[in-house]
Amino acid sequence: MLPFADTPMPTPTSTVNPELVTPGFVGFAIVAVLVVAVILLIWDMNRRIRRVRYREEVREELDAEEAAAREAEQGDKDA
Repeated sequence: MLPFADTPMPTPTSTVNPELVTPGFVGFAIVAVLVVAVILLIWDMNRRIRRVRYREEVREELDAEEAAAREAEQGDKDA
């Protein structure tokens, strides 16, 4: 059992140059383009959602005006 206790543990050594495994400028450029694309997509989505919401509000107003006009016509016919 004693011979195994004297065996030293090997220390790992780096065989790859750390400068060669970094993303560099190309990686930064790709991430920057993706960030800009996501921001533009979010901006466009918000604009489209706002447009749909405004259209719904206008439709509700028009429906309320038509209902009021129909009630006024029925009131004139009854009187």
